[in-house]
This record gives sequence, structure tokens and C-alpha cells, in this order.
Amino acid sequence: MREVTETELRSCFVNATQRELDQMPMPGLHETIWAEREYLGWRDQRSSRIGYLVHWRGDELIGVVVRSAPGGMRPGIAAMCSLCHSTQPATQVRMFSARLASLDGDTGSSIGTYICEDLACSHIIRTGPPHLVSPERVASRGAALLGRVTRFTQRVERASREA
Repeated sequence: MREVTETELRSCFVNATQRELDQMPMPGLHETIWAEREYLGWRDQRSSRIGYLVHWRGDELIGVVVRSAPGGMRPGIAAMCSLCHSTQPATQVRMFSARLASLDGDTGSSIGTYICEDLACSHIIRTGPPHLVSPERVASRGAALLGRVTRFTQRVERASREA
């Protein structure tokens, strides 16, 4: 992922109100290792249910606000993140939804998917036994991850325009 600025971040969200953008906390942009990210994902520390996903689509930065479901899955089972396709304990994967309302009104519509609870899929695909984190394997998993993130944000963007 290419580096982003705070100004770019605040202007790229397709499903956020101005109030949400004004209150959005910034991640540690100066601490981010951009070469090891397919997308930028972070959670709001003040509102634990809110998260943010941002990625480059060509030269355009696209972001969506997501909200986690209030309850998690049952402990003791495995679950798969729909973005990075890694299997983890169910308590580390959560249903997130992105609002599809037009910015002037809420239609109640949303699109949801299961995502790693900390939104750190870029880190997950780079950890594990040596045969899973070879440069070729990470590049392949990274391209697939970015493709799935792009399809998710495109669905949100398209539906938000139509709402």
C-alpha cells in the first residue's frame, strides 16, 4: 500500500457522514510500515464497535466505515476471515457491516462480512511457519486479500450511490 495522509483519509470514505469524519480517530500513520500492507484497517478506541478499512484502487483512495456485531461467535470453534482467508479461533473473527445509506438519510441497509476482529489481515498473512510466509506465498496471499477488500468496498460504494 502507498502512504496516505490524514487529509486523504478524511476525504476517501464512501459511507461516512461529516460528523463521523470529524470524529474519526487517526491511526499511527508515521508508524505504519506501508510496504507490508494491502489495506489500512483500524478500530476506534472510543467506540469499540467502529472500524475503518482504506485501500488504494489505482490512484484513488477508497474507505468504508464498518461496525462490528454486538456479540461474537461461540468460543471453542474455528472461524475464517472472509478477507485474508485465515482460520482462527471464533473469538478473533467478527461480523462487520458497512452502512449503505445515502449520506442524507438512513435506509437501514448494510452489507456484512466476517473479518479479523483487529482488522489486521495484512499482518496475519505475513505470520506463520516458514512455508506459509515465503515472499512468493505472501505476494500471492496479499494480491488475493487486496482483491477481496476491493470487491467488498466496491459493493459498499456502488450500493451507497444507489441508496
